[in-house]
Amino acid sequence: MNYLFLDTNFEEIEAVTTIDLLRRAGIVLTTVSVTGNPRVMGAHQIEVTADKCMADCDFSDAEMLILPGGATRLDECQPLCNLLLKHNEQGKQIAAICAAPSVLGKLGILEGKQATCYPGFEEWLGESFVGGLVVESKNIITAKGPGLASDFAFCLIEHLAGEETADQVYDTAQY
Repeated sequence: MNYLFLDTNFEEIEAVTTIDLLRRAGIVLTTVSVTGNPRVMGAHQIEVTADKCMADCDFSDAEMLILPGGATRLDECQPLCNLLLKHNEQGKQIAAICAAPSVLGKLGILEGKQATCYPGFEEWLGESFVGGLVVESKNIITAKGPGLASDFAFCLIEHLAGEETADQVYDTAQY
């Protein structure tokens, strides 16, 4: 199972594009609200109803944890922070785009790894910041921002379902 986390002011293009393309690839993905309410308002006033709330999940089956950007308060959700730290300790995959890699940086998850982020959030990545559009480093995948939502999602598909599946989705999505 794979989980994508939603908080108030999430970047809709990053979340919805990722959800859509992963589900087109047949990847099981559960959207999770960290607000306590399944209905979450994005940065551009698009409301999304999450599949579950954080308290309703145990995450024991988690393969990949995905953080869309915009929701810069994700690091204030202690259960999510604990989950990210545990997931990283186990060497499991974590993906973050836009401002969300800053959450990983603040938690120390990026130490010894390379990452990218939206301009202005580099300070939280420290020595891990290498720039770039989509960066893969050990168990971490990061992407720069909203315009790279599809590239980010296709990278996740390749990791979760393989290159052949990614190619099939490329074709059907006319990417």
